[in-house]
Amino acid sequence: MADAGTDVIVHARRAEIADAINTTRRNAGYFPDVDLPETLTATTDPAAALENADFLVLSIPAQSLRESLAVWAPHIGRDTIIVSLMKGIERETGLRASEVITEVTGIPAHRVAVLSGPNLAREIMAGQPAAATVACSDEAAATRIQRACHTSYFRPYTSTDVTGCELGGAVKNVIALAVGIAAGMGLGHNAQAMLITRGLAETTRLAMAMGAHPGTLAGLAGLGDLVATCSSPLSRNRTFGTHLGMGLRGHLIWLSRLLVVAGIVERLVPDELWELFQRV
Repeated sequence: MADAGTDVIVHARRAEIADAINTTRRNAGYFPDVDLPETLTATTDPAAALENADFLVLSIPAQSLRESLAVWAPHIGRDTIIVSLMKGIERETGLRASEVITEVTGIPAHRVAVLSGPNLAREIMAGQPAAATVACSDEAAATRIQRACHTSYFRPYTSTDVTGCELGGAVKNVIALAVGIAAGMGLGHNAQAMLITRGLAETTRLAMAMGAHPGTLAGLAGLGDLVATCSSPLSRNRTFGTHLGMGLRGHLIWLSRLLVVAGIVERLVPDELWELFQRV
């Protein structure tokens, strides 16, 4: 969004992260080799971050969304549009992220949008070509978001199918884990292609049963995101599944410390993680 000419304020939980972004133009914890745009600043104050904000972009683990929204909700403006980047389902309720947002904040659904697609972070940070789907029940709101993040290398398309976009983004994580496990076990490309194809078919049937349009799952938020997540070494879920399939405890420990694995866990210490997979 900053590259598109939009002023961006990042809400950081830790003061040292906010200070580093503002003074060094870098975030040492994530992509420490990338210079951040001058139009991007950071703060630990949610009220300051949300003051007069046109958009609130949520990019946090899905399972901590409800708790975080309780802090941010009082500061959300009457006209602010919420954009969810989260690709997960709330475990306790089975709600999609947009449903959690409307439930906690009371904001109507036409002010809640979803952005999803084959968007591996490392490639986007490098300015490599990418595209995504922006879905909102209000087409005008989706178009506003599209304009706010459209750059020479990033092309957003609009949609009104919020359900399809969210389900495609969430379910593909599980499929990517399975594909990674198959690769780690030494199974061939035939098996991996089978998992991707049949996984997409199951995801499409699920999405349609929940009111989504099948075309959404054939697009960027469905097939596109699935292919990128299942095939790229930059994919956290694919990589985690591969190491799991190889049965390498040391690699699991390493990954558990560095990665947020959307398909299974968010944060587990190494011993807890290993015990979990032994039980599975």
